[in-house]
Amino acid sequence: MLYSLFRPALFLIDPESAHGLSLAALKALPLTGTNRADGPLAIEVAGLRFPNPLGMAAGFDKDGEVPDALLGLGFGFAEVGSITPLPQPGNPKPRLFRLAEDRAVINRMGFNNGGAQAAVERLARRHGRPGIVGINIGANKDSADRIADYATMARLMAPLASYLAVNVSSPNTPGLRALQDEGALTALLDAVIEARGGAKVPVFLKVAPDLEPADVEAIARIAIEKQLGALIVSNTTISRPPLRSAQVGEAGGLSGAPLKPLALQRVRDFRKATGGQVPLIGVGGIASAEDAWERIRAGASLVQLYSAMAYAGPGIARTIVRGLERLMQRDGFATIAEAVGSE
Repeated sequence: MLYSLFRPALFLIDPESAHGLSLAALKALPLTGTNRADGPLAIEVAGLRFPNPLGMAAGFDKDGEVPDALLGLGFGFAEVGSITPLPQPGNPKPRLFRLAEDRAVINRMGFNNGGAQAAVERLARRHGRPGIVGINIGANKDSADRIADYATMARLMAPLASYLAVNVSSPNTPGLRALQDEGALTALLDAVIEARGGAKVPVFLKVAPDLEPADVEAIARIAIEKQLGALIVSNTTISRPPLRSAQVGEAGGLSGAPLKPLALQRVRDFRKATGGQVPLIGVGGIASAEDAWERIRAGASLVQLYSAMAYAGPGIARTIVRGLERLMQRDGFATIAEAVGSE
């Protein structure tokens, strides 16, 4: 309710500056996470016990500055990044656009982040605290060997991460999505898995929604073969469903409400292709408990959001978590795990 009063003023500021203000506010607030994982919404995925199935998606906290504050807002887990080996400024500004009429966002950020060394120092300081914090890893735009970049990131981040999320699906780094091709993806995952060393943290793979059926089948087969901890379905889309906003022509990945039908279908596709052998994390267009519940019933063990918080405010996590508990009771499920794939 309070956020709805501030939002008009916040929306007068350009989106990237507003995002910076939100990070500053979270740093200033005395928010901390919890390790309580025995409530009615708790679920185990990839050997990790999540207190509830709702997470903050990568992209909000690119440099791992506020993961504990995000957990303190009520998220069951937080995913920081994408982080690359070397610092990079990302694409030229402006590169982040609100599509308020559509409750959507277009971004072409381009993996802007402060690099691995700064993130390692920051995340090492919070290591050992309660809460599940995943680290989303990427490659530098001008890297001569992107697979080597991912291996470097896995080696550096595995000791600090609850899980590693391999991001090969951003549309804003030229050529990155080619790493979803079967041969390249196999080589990449082999390198990441080996580079973890003794830190046997689960490896998750984040995929694009803009996949052909043959791509879905190939990725599912590789995920099963490599025993991935989960597939994150999905990143932003380069497609453009009908939109009302004047920013519709901006290049970049589309997220928010218009992505929901496509992302939901991809969860169904991957559920069928994997036969339920690989847990799925549903992301894209989730803005309510009903959206999250639909994704869980379609086959997602966990869900994530990001864009919706720009429109609903920081209270969205607790609102959705409370709503999920009501929906679970309404539909007669004793646990979230029972509901996964039950549609």
